[in-house]
Amino acid sequence: MPEHFDFLVLGGGSAGYASARTAREFCERVAIVDGSAELGGLCILQGCMPSKTLIYSTDILHLAKQGEKFGLRIAGAGIDMSALQARKRHWVSDFAEYRREQLESDRFTLFRQSGRVIGPQEIALDDGTRIRADQIMVATGSVVNTPDVPGLANVPAWTSDDVLGLESVPDSVIVLGGGIIACELGQFLARAGSRVTLVQRGNHILREAGEPAARVIEQAFRDEDMEVFTGTVIEGIEKTTAGIRVSFSHEGRAVTREAGHLLNALGRGPNTSRLNLAAAGLRTGPRGHLLHDDWQQTSQPGIYTGGDCAGPAELVHIAVRQGETAARHAFGQDPPPLRYDALMTVVFTDPQVAWVGLREDEARARKFDPVVEEYPFEDHGKSLLMEAPRGYVKVIADRASGRIVGAECVGKDASELIHALTVPVAIGLTPAQCMEADWYHPTLAEIWTYPLEELAEELNNG
Repeated sequence: MPEHFDFLVLGGGSAGYASARTAREFCERVAIVDGSAELGGLCILQGCMPSKTLIYSTDILHLAKQGEKFGLRIAGAGIDMSALQARKRHWVSDFAEYRREQLESDRFTLFRQSGRVIGPQEIALDDGTRIRADQIMVATGSVVNTPDVPGLANVPAWTSDDVLGLESVPDSVIVLGGGIIACELGQFLARAGSRVTLVQRGNHILREAGEPAARVIEQAFRDEDMEVFTGTVIEGIEKTTAGIRVSFSHEGRAVTREAGHLLNALGRGPNTSRLNLAAAGLRTGPRGHLLHDDWQQTSQPGIYTGGDCAGPAELVHIAVRQGETAARHAFGQDPPPLRYDALMTVVFTDPQVAWVGLREDEARARKFDPVVEEYPFEDHGKSLLMEAPRGYVKVIADRASGRIVGAECVGKDASELIHALTVPVAIGLTPAQCMEADWYHPTLAEIWTYPLEELAEELNNG
């Protein structure tokens, strides 16, 4: 007779743990099935935390090398990759230990194996053990995507995991891709001392951010001696005695680049191939994500999903909300449906990129009449004295309602600055209401007052 649980979670990452923790508020028997080599989830072990630890170090190194701009002489600023890795391991271990303690606590029954769905309320572990549950949560995360690029499958290619574990600085790296991972790690490698070539298929990098933001980052990369090719078609990738050769077309001409190493940063896909989804009648979308409703319930009642295997965004704060919502819905708590019109995303390049809510084209597609104002950092006092003139802030409001529906920031500390507009977007404040607050001078955040003031006046006169 299979062991029975009230709630069972496949995956102990951000979405899985959030759902298990929440489910324990409403039931006694919660099982977590996680067969990964180490407990903690992608964000803690190989994603957000290790990458930002390393990126922050090279950001400081880059700033130190700019010391003369600030009237400083900082001689001998250099990198010690072993020390960087030791620091990273310290913090990752600290974060992972807390998650491991939670998963291994007596609140849950933890199975250190992988599992696959064999029925609407039943899974099978790797060793053949069967487990039943009234409700199941699928939160198995994502895996590195290896698309059908000529020659890619036949050469040794790094993934983000490899870059995050480097103990020495590679002489040269070709980065395939122009998304968030490609841009963040590409700049990290360049600042560490590598010669970096980034090859992107689309017409600009950071497709999710939009072209204006992408152009700012592309120029920043080139100013740091990174080679950036956009609008390319890869013709072939081959191994050479010196490393890797990539051949591609760019602006009507054939281009070849060679480097010691190749980083496959062409994105990630849902980790669902071993789940036997058809056995439970679960449907997936075009990219393999599990289809679900606004409460994370899949096409099979009683089976929920969340996190990277569910979409629509591979973001920790979204995964946590999805996990919590799924568990509450599973136990009849009537949570509000999840909405993504106030979704926030950050790119930790330098300058950083951040946006929340809708962009102009998205606002028009949603039948809004967008009114847009922006302001450049090159005309803002605090950013100038910080030698950070790149980028801009932008605010988008709906003419009919006056509500702010989106905001964008490209520039120094954009990851922090965007939070000044997340609440206005989420609850539908107007620019005039935002201007009722004090904005301290001189601060970077004060830059928001310029587009907000212009919008308030335009909407008032409109």
